[in-house]
Amino acid sequence: MEEALAIGMAGRGKMRKRRTKEKKNKGKIEQRENITKEKGKVTVKATGSYKGRMIMYDVLVIGAGPAGSTAAKVLADRGLRVLLAEKCALPRYKSCSGVLIKKSMDLVKLYFGEDAPLSVACETAENRGMIFTNDCGREYRFALEVLNVWRCSFDNWLAEKAGESGAQVRDCTTVVACEEKEGFVEVTLQGKETFVEKAAYVLDCEGVVGAVRRRLRKETLECITTYQTFNEGTIDLDPHYFYAYLQPELSEYDAWFNVKDNLLVLGVSVKDPARIPLFYDRFLGYMRERHNLRINRQTKEEKWLMPHVRPGCRIDFGMGRVLFAGEAAGFLNPMGEGISAGMESGFLAANAVAAHFEDPRGVCDVYRESAAGLKSYMERQWDLVAGMAGTFREMAF
Repeated sequence: MEEALAIGMAGRGKMRKRRTKEKKNKGKIEQRENITKEKGKVTVKATGSYKGRMIMYDVLVIGAGPAGSTAAKVLADRGLRVLLAEKCALPRYKSCSGVLIKKSMDLVKLYFGEDAPLSVACETAENRGMIFTNDCGREYRFALEVLNVWRCSFDNWLAEKAGESGAQVRDCTTVVACEEKEGFVEVTLQGKETFVEKAAYVLDCEGVVGAVRRRLRKETLECITTYQTFNEGTIDLDPHYFYAYLQPELSEYDAWFNVKDNLLVLGVSVKDPARIPLFYDRFLGYMRERHNLRINRQTKEEKWLMPHVRPGCRIDFGMGRVLFAGEAAGFLNPMGEGISAGMESGFLAANAVAAHFEDPRGVCDVYRESAAGLKSYMERQWDLVAGMAGTFREMAF
């Protein structure tokens, strides 16, 4: 981590200030200007230049999650013109257990200059750690400093901080096309209207559901489907811990339980979404038998996709002027925690762009080299989980 920061500081000294105007509308959602439509055609008015070519932004970041907002803030802090585009309305919905481990909290302080505010937290805010139960029923307790947050509030706070640093934050904006040209990337976006932006680089931080990586690679990432419910009820478990269950009869990857604002959160992850009812019913039965679970009323259910992390932890860093970060690249702690990996990979990708802006051929290589430590961390975490439960290695295939 210290080595990565050293690289970043060196790059900052070399970076020329490209911003031609003062930061405006900090922290606000930008409405697109300089766009006209004539007879069904979309036209754009450029606001800057790069090697004689008219461009609007130095970097266009796609996705206002932890990876995207971190990247946008880092780049804006380095003096680059940045657009952060988010397809959902902010604050955005994100299905997640919402657990900030110590590493995530440290990265927030490091990259954003302050701790995450308590306004993004939920009860019980301060957790004591995680408890894993393996395929033989053995418990592994990890005493950790953990902050329990609502992802919609946490992600929105990150995006606001990126805006305060000078990034233009535009929500309700979907990328429908992305094509690398000579010296820039042309991106077509759909909001209230269709428009085109030109940027020297694009960072895709939209997760496994994003269209950019899928279209450029002409393939989709292998995914695990997560399903969780929020319930009013009671259970004989300490609400200050996050619980993970690695039994193959309960899920096809892992099952989990935690408490958020006095709601019991129960979830399972599967390779085949059609098997969600089977594994979820089994998990409820297990929790009733072992921990006296009593559900009075289910208040919400939600599904999401996450990368299927296999041994070796394959990462796709991107191609040319388009880089991938966060889950779009495959960065995910095999224990299911993706916030820290998203933030760190977003920082590393942004740092590579800022430090080597004039060398697009070398940016991806620098990013890959600087992320070697993060990838190694993922591999160690995978081995840790596989070491706890022998069947986890089989479930991962």
